[in-house]
Amino acid sequence: MYVLEPKRFVDNIIEELRVRYGDANRVLAAVSGGVDSTTSAIIAYKALGDKVIPVFIDTGFMRMYEGVKVKEMLRNLIPLEVVDMSEVFYRRIEGLSDAEVKRKVFREVFYQVVSDIAREFRCEYVVQGTIAADVVETLGGIKTQHNVLTDEFMGRYGFKVIEPIRDLYKDEVRAVAKYLGIPELIVNRQPFPGPGLLVRTVGLFTREKLDVVVKATEIVEEVLGGHGISQYFPAAWEYEVLEEGKVCSDVCIPYKMFKVKATGIKSGGRVYEPIALVEGIEGLNYYTVYRYFSEIGVSHVIVQITDRGVGKYFVSVRAVITEDFMTASVASIGVELLRELASKLAVIDGVRAVGYDVTPKPPATIEYE
Repeated sequence: MYVLEPKRFVDNIIEELRVRYGDANRVLAAVSGGVDSTTSAIIAYKALGDKVIPVFIDTGFMRMYEGVKVKEMLRNLIPLEVVDMSEVFYRRIEGLSDAEVKRKVFREVFYQVVSDIAREFRCEYVVQGTIAADVVETLGGIKTQHNVLTDEFMGRYGFKVIEPIRDLYKDEVRAVAKYLGIPELIVNRQPFPGPGLLVRTVGLFTREKLDVVVKATEIVEEVLGGHGISQYFPAAWEYEVLEEGKVCSDVCIPYKMFKVKATGIKSGGRVYEPIALVEGIEGLNYYTVYRYFSEIGVSHVIVQITDRGVGKYFVSVRAVITEDFMTASVASIGVELLRELASKLAVIDGVRAVGYDVTPKPPATIEYE
């Protein structure tokens, strides 16, 4: 069985980058603050030195005060600059609903911004943190990862990409990051999608819904941090019910079907189907409920924790255990902790109800979009 040796990998990739790109004028490194892009930027900086210009592009879909926090965490490793481009992204994406459309528009805006910055600094190459899982999901048609690019796409924007960790999976990236001395807060930080909180404002994108997700993210990361969970985050969508019904096997379970759709995986391919909400299932194991819904065409199954009865938005908490992010099981969280979390989320302006996602990957994806 192949086991990555971080030192050998780093030595080899640094030498490879020096040979291939040593004659480059300047190289832009796009840093999001996640372990993938940070590891890639630091490898490139070690290989090419001051030719590398590390930039944090604030898309507006970041965690609260993300740019300031990331710059401070990396101040001893790379000279990171923060560029606020949030209004550019909001103007292009506001009002869009479909998950793939939002991802593709985000990608176009992101790389137009990257292209403009690269042109300003006369950079021919852009370093980014593409990893193996990104490639697998995009080429498999599950979802468009913004950082998996074709030659035609790159040609349109006038730069070429350098992807130092494209062949690694998340656990391997973390091992390399630790070897490089990247701060623990980044190494074991919550994985963060390229489009950021955009893919957690499920369905129609509005700034109001984004504000709910930003505030909910602070709460979820505070409450669930330190519990040994691989990834945990909230998502929000309008509390709009398409239909109500029951699924029956050994027992009958009533459910509500949200109008909004989310991404799932079935038979190795992408599906885009509604989300089911289950209420009042005391006595059943929450973590097996999703199996009752396998035949009725849903992407995710949510167990309701609390409902205030008033408010516009539903907040779903997603928490999973995984090693490579290609498959994931639902984290087993005690009912009391879930209730504590829900009580804090329910006081956010506009939130009506809170639930816990009990769907593994597959058939759900980890993110909703």
